[in-house]
Amino acid sequence: MKLFLREHLPLTLFFAVQMLLVPLLYWLTGEGRPFTVVLYGVLLSSVVLLVYLVYRYLSHRTMYQELTSQELSGEFSNPPLGDAPLPEAIHERISHYERLYREQLHRHQSGTDQHLAFVNRWVHQMKTPLSVIQLTLDEVEEAPAEHIREELERIRKGLEMVLYTARLDRFEQDFAVEAVGLRTAVSESVVENRKLFIRKGITPVFHIDDRISVYTDAKWFRFMLGQILTNAVNYSGSPGKKIQFTAEEAGKHIKLRIRDEGIGIAPEDINRVFHPYFTGERGRQYHESTGMGLYLVREIAHKLDHSVELESTLGEGTTVILTLRTAAIQGTSFS
Repeated sequence: MKLFLREHLPLTLFFAVQMLLVPLLYWLTGEGRPFTVVLYGVLLSSVVLLVYLVYRYLSHRTMYQELTSQELSGEFSNPPLGDAPLPEAIHERISHYERLYREQLHRHQSGTDQHLAFVNRWVHQMKTPLSVIQLTLDEVEEAPAEHIREELERIRKGLEMVLYTARLDRFEQDFAVEAVGLRTAVSESVVENRKLFIRKGITPVFHIDDRISVYTDAKWFRFMLGQILTNAVNYSGSPGKKIQFTAEEAGKHIKLRIRDEGIGIAPEDINRVFHPYFTGERGRQYHESTGMGLYLVREIAHKLDHSVELESTLGEGTTVILTLRTAAIQGTSFS
């Protein structure tokens, strides 16, 4: 009703001005019309206007109700707006743009699906020659072979990052939340990166109860841990450092702390390290960062209903804190 009144306010004002001009015109021309006749004319015109406004509102009521509805659907919809010419014309125009939108959306989704399929196929194809090269190098004892192994490992991790980045847009179709043993998941991630730990001379130290389980997707969670561990090891600086893994109870959640003894993060970079492609001054010095690792960690954590925080002191180390939903601890289950 408010939208209807606002739309017809100019018409009502023009009508009021017209009703004032009619008796003024009679008075200026000197025609002595009885006041009751003039008043009757104004009243009759007002009744005609009122009938028109009632008809107009009733014939366009559905359109006004739809335009002023506070319940907006998250999906695109185009309900009928009424049988009057204007609502029908608006409905047909919106239907036309809806068809165009859905056609463009379909083309975009098809292109995205083809791109994702290509990336998946390409990554898996690249893994085959890498495996062959790795097997060949295992038979070579010369020092240069070790450097080639390091570069192969970096390529493998790069391909893995490409694959998971491409799958991120289809995350809802590629995850399954279940109870995962926290100590097991962390240990498996360390084993997957054992060559990096050995090469950098970094020692993992665990303070995680074997009985702790959390709700997460095992595959995506291991990928998150892999990105965090890669950063922690690469930025640990000199050999002989440790990476501490600690789990502590926080109500119905578990806080997993991964602390390194590395170079730390500059205070001005703390709030920006989760931005895509951001490496910071320390990352540029060590030439190890792609700027995508922590960005992916944050995006995946958000989709899994986890949270991720950073604490860091420049020159002393960095702690990544993952807050996870508890599945079980010490034989107790949480719902």
